[in-house]
Amino acid sequence: PPGAPVLVESPTYPGMLAVARAAGQRPVPVPVDADGLRPELLAAALRATGARVLVCQPLFQNPTGAVLARERRREVVRIAREAGAFVVEDDFARSLAHEDAGALPPPLAADDPDGVVVHLRSLTKITSPSLRVGALAARGPVLERLRAIHVVDQFFVPRPLQEAALELVGSPAWPRHLRAVAAALRPRRDHLAAELRRQVPALVQAAAPRGGFHLWVRAPEGTDEAALTGAALRAGVAVTPGRPYFCAEPPAVHLRLGFAATAGTAEITEGVRRLRTACAQALPHGAGGEEQAPA
Repeated sequence: PPGAPVLVESPTYPGMLAVARAAGQRPVPVPVDADGLRPELLAAALRATGARVLVCQPLFQNPTGAVLARERRREVVRIAREAGAFVVEDDFARSLAHEDAGALPPPLAADDPDGVVVHLRSLTKITSPSLRVGALAARGPVLERLRAIHVVDQFFVPRPLQEAALELVGSPAWPRHLRAVAAALRPRRDHLAAELRRQVPALVQAAAPRGGFHLWVRAPEGTDEAALTGAALRAGVAVTPGRPYFCAEPPAVHLRLGFAATAGTAEITEGVRRLRTACAQALPHGAGGEEQAPA
């Protein structure tokens, strides 16, 4: 209902925060670390708020890239079940694993016989922004409620779009496409990480993700986020400010740096050079901005 709390990872995907707020609900943050959502803080948040929904991204979380640790997976579902809450598992990046990702953990929904987890997938990220095809999997009464809402909201998915999606994923070229994307993402990730260490060491990187499209970096204390992102645009490179990823006060200034849409490593190098110029202008004195200015 309007005004109800919805637990979200902190930081999390800004679009999810926008959807919750548009529905009149109140996002409540649960911090994420290098191993994903922290179960003890989830339990505390459920007790404190009485929330009945948690939205999370256990695999290659956006924006941190974290993967929910093995020992936390069942704990998260157990805590939600005992609190009478649902877990909405946004599994958006399962097809975006990099070449070195190894075996991926199964979805949370795979170990949930009780219908606690509502599982979401999409073809959009791995194919094209124009192919707006998603899937929802659920069990029990919640499935029937969601099916009824879907009929009212959308009625049905257009048949030509269904046929196009089926033709795509049923093609012999589909596995080759997945392998090609995985092979292309890894060197771009590594090159961006290496260029940031070389040219802009003042931006502290989180652990390099093994899936997804971007790196998440922290700026030095005292950085003005608006000034930094504005300086980057003036220098000719677009970066995503971190503030919209937090539903409460952020602990520091962050940037989300995408590498998928670049033409290749040469463009990444040039993008970091431009970001270095912006940092020389916008980072606090003594934080590494001045000495990073191009010769």
